[in-house]
Amino acid sequence: MSEIWFTSDHHWGHANIIRFSNRPFGSVEAMDEALVERWNGVVRKGDTVYHLGDIFLYKDLSRARAIRDRLNGNICLIQGNHESTALRMKERFAWIKEIAEVKVPDNDAPGGKQRIVLCHYAFRVWNKSHHGAWHLYGHSHGSLPDDPHARSFDAGVDCHDYAPISYGRVKQIMGTKQYVPVDHHTGR
Repeated sequence: MSEIWFTSDHHWGHANIIRFSNRPFGSVEAMDEALVERWNGVVRKGDTVYHLGDIFLYKDLSRARAIRDRLNGNICLIQGNHESTALRMKERFAWIKEIAEVKVPDNDAPGGKQRIVLCHYAFRVWNKSHHGAWHLYGHSHGSLPDDPHARSFDAGVDCHDYAPISYGRVKQIMGTKQYVPVDHHTGR
């Protein structure tokens, strides 16, 4: 049975991200290889991966294609602010969008489907947030403090041991949050 995964901000080919995000890699080559290994260590061929942006920073398209060809799973890409390389190889992705709302089958969710709003950037509120929808984002590389009262969090590799996280893990994290509504639907 195929699984669903979420991730963001790999920055393959970006040497400076090692310093910017204090990543534990000695070189961009070592980082790139470790990120491929950690991806393929959890994602299988038929799985679906929602990547929330900033996947490649290679200028050389052939290097980005070589990495993509090694990655397991069908990748649905949410555009980040560094997507010029990915946009030149659209055929390597199931789809590319700026924002997406997905519904994951889950018997514990309202109506048997968990709605998740996906964007590269963090939101304070999102569609159906007051009806149990979740929000996953990237971009901040773990620097944005988590809000324990919002059904959202950073799905980026810098926050999750440099690997994609499963829907089951997302559900587990969301289960620890004590939701407090922040929009006009609260009746306050």
